[in-house]
Amino acid sequence: MNARLNLMDNQVAAKFGRHIVSAGRVLEDSALPASTQELVKLRASQINGCGFCVDMHTKDAAHAGETSTRLGLVAAWREATVFTDAERAALELAEQGTRIADAAGGVTDEAWANAAKYYDEDQLAALVCVIALINAFNRGNVMVQQPAGDYQPGQFG
Repeated sequence: MNARLNLMDNQVAAKFGRHIVSAGRVLEDSALPASTQELVKLRASQINGCGFCVDMHTKDAAHAGETSTRLGLVAAWREATVFTDAERAALELAEQGTRIADAAGGVTDEAWANAAKYYDEDQLAALVCVIALINAFNRGNVMVQQPAGDYQPGQFG
């Protein structure tokens, strides 16, 4: 399978990609735990059917020490006992923030209030930004049918 468009070689796509990757670097320095960020990226990518990002964030999380049990249960986090209450709140916010078109009003007040119990304002800002960012990456990769499976942890710096 080949991508419809090479996002790395196309001048417009590559320039756009550099900018959103740069925006994402802000999140690396945030107080939102890196493990939570990876779980959220993985869950949104699963929902969006972005194989490339599922591959990438599963491998990056495992490389950072995440367990195969937790990674395997992200899609079924509601029934799993391996996630903290804070992580569960972040995963719920990620799901609702990813499925905006599926529900009138988008993210519920209940989901927001639950996340706010565990995360301060800066962490919530980072959580909103990571959800928005991964959704942007997912949509681009799904549109061009970016192949999955060959990603190596740290491949993009």
